Amino acid sequence: MKNIKDIISNNLENITILKQLANSHRYLGELKGLAKTMPNESIIVNSLSLQEAQDSSEIENIITTQDEIYKQQIYSFENNIAAKEVNNYANAINYLYQMERKDNIITINHIVKAQKIIKNNNAGIRKQIGTNLKNTKTGQIIYTPPHPDEINDLLKDLEYFINDDNYLNSSGLDPLIKMAIIHHQFESIHPFYDGNGRIGRIINIIYLINKKLLDTPILYLSRYINHNKEKYYSLLQRVRDDNVWNEWILYILKAIEVTAKSTLELVINIKNLQQNYKEKIRNDLGKIYSQDLINNIFKHPYTKAKFLEQDINLSRATATRYLDQLTEAKILQKEKLGKENYYFNVALINILKNNKNLKD
Repeated sequence: MKNIKDIISNNLENITILKQLANSHRYLGELKGLAKTMPNESIIVNSLSLQEAQDSSEIENIITTQDEIYKQQIYSFENNIAAKEVNNYANAINYLYQMERKDNIITINHIVKAQKIIKNNNAGIRKQIGTNLKNTKTGQIIYTPPHPDEINDLLKDLEYFINDDNYLNSSGLDPLIKMAIIHHQFESIHPFYDGNGRIGRIINIIYLINKKLLDTPILYLSRYINHNKEKYYSLLQRVRDDNVWNEWILYILKAIEVTAKSTLELVINIKNLQQNYKEKIRNDLGKIYSQDLINNIFKHPYTKAKFLEQDINLSRATATRYLDQLTEAKILQKEKLGKENYYFNVALINILKNNKNLKD
């Protein structure tokens, strides 16, 4: 495979790419600005990280439902392996986000730790030869990743490219074009036995934060990739086979634009619902009203008394009473699972579930 120096020697910008770059940056900027108007951005971050975890895992044929994912958060069912791995993915997003905020860089060591969080094992970087990527239908080998002896040097090269805008005189490259290169290079290095696709997609969003194009991890490309999966894999391989970069870069840039538009719509819908609930609780349940309470039932679409106890410092009895009153007001819906009640924000869940507007 090619190293970074060979890749950036290509002509990676043309009129079509430059026009698409303008659109992609425009909607990213709008999303960044809108997110700042949320009373508590963690509401969006929590919800979207789980959406991304579900969509990204689905690309790897790890299938579960939104209901199973949220219940896994509350009850930690040991027998639902798919939901457990999806929640691990959301935890890996948060880990890399927190590390980037702390250090302002994206390191290979942090990436290795994120992969460990997803897979819950210590396999780490590939050490054995014989790894091949195959066509799932025919079994034909379509790509052989680098030999394990090459991986560390390739990852070191990629780490420099991610964090140093002057590395190999790459300062003139737009960060979105760099993101497309980083994603392709990481997937082609294929450093892990498993989890490469998911980690590569997390790196995308953390890189946007690192370059100050977003403040929080709220834009994820996995749903777009799911809708255009065949093209995604085809273009990945075409770059490897023919060194044709323009179509790949356009694909990633279009994914950013379309996903940003969809996320803008989602954030607006959540903000509107939050305002409606705020007015209803203030008018009908004034004694329990607080912004912290509003934030909690949006931060946790599926919640229970323990979450209110922890988040807003209530006793168990008071937290339960608040949740029951919200249920009576038809703001939440209550169900019993095992010995405990849980409560879910149906309107919010429906907004998240129906946020599938990915039209070009």
